[in-house]
Amino acid sequence: MNKTQLTLIGLTSLLFACKDKPKNTSPLGQPDIVSVKVAPVSSFGVTNSIQATGLVGTENEANYSFKIGGVIRSILVDEGQFFKKGQLLATLNTTEIAAGLAQADLEVEKATRDYGRATNLYKDSVFTLEQLQNTKTALDVAKKTSEAAAFNQRYAKIYAASDGFVTKKVASEGEVIGGGMPVIMTNSTQKSDGYLLKVGVTDQEWASIKAGQSAFVSLDGYPDQQFQATVLRKLQSADAAIGSFQVELKLQLGNLRPATGMFGKSAIQTNTSQNTTVIPFSALVEADGETGYIFTPKGTDRVRKVPVTILKFDNKNVYLKDKLEGIERIVISNSAYLNEQSTVKIIK
Repeated sequence: MNKTQLTLIGLTSLLFACKDKPKNTSPLGQPDIVSVKVAPVSSFGVTNSIQATGLVGTENEANYSFKIGGVIRSILVDEGQFFKKGQLLATLNTTEIAAGLAQADLEVEKATRDYGRATNLYKDSVFTLEQLQNTKTALDVAKKTSEAAAFNQRYAKIYAASDGFVTKKVASEGEVIGGGMPVIMTNSTQKSDGYLLKVGVTDQEWASIKAGQSAFVSLDGYPDQQFQATVLRKLQSADAAIGSFQVELKLQLGNLRPATGMFGKSAIQTNTSQNTTVIPFSALVEADGETGYIFTPKGTDRVRKVPVTILKFDNKNVYLKDKLEGIERIVISNSAYLNEQSTVKIIK
């Protein structure tokens, strides 16, 4: 018999020897004893909060556009650039508009001359009253047409209505654009305005949220800071794109100016509380969604596995929907190493 055959026989014997040993036993054949700590079940009133995520925006957003269509001559701001109230942002090519205004002014001059002649002829009883009135109407129409052309010429330029910054340039120089089509998308940064976190919630959560409720917000751009916020308003219709109801939280950021579109997380305090069972993270095993398990002592050296339903988490604890009827103590250490066949030793 060669060395290879001897090695195979030895490995086979070792496998059979391991297979015959009972589960949870030491190499000497004695049952493994897992040392655990236990704690009494505690419950107290917990203020309910709604967890929601969303994107940062500002309280007032404006999409600037030209009143009339035409060829864009210039856009004087770039994306991300701040601007002041009254600053010129964009202009149209005014060649056609100026020609229209000049034509309207010529029509006014002609109608004025016609009305003057008609007045004199009426005094000489050559023109009837109706003819005089018609020339007066033609003059009035020409003046209104000239006013409309002048108005359109003024709105061939876009001026900032308030302090703010550009979030997106929708059009570019040289493009032909229709009247009312957005050219520049902006956010206002006036002192009276503020930054918002726009979050999506379910219909039940939307119903429990009220304007003025407080919230805590963390932003991905500032991971080490937590900001206070209040519920500003609830939108009265669902967002068709994402299928959730929108809630706007007004952020208290001080002098901080985050980028619009920054991702944020919020915890909205709904001012309602309920009596909730609280356990430490170390007591929970096999958590999956809202379902998890805990162990409770059974006799002096055994444990029993109990399913629980999770309400929410925080930094240290797990809050359960269940009241854990009939359970006075739970295992709070080494839970990951336990099953219902384990032998345990309760330590202090």
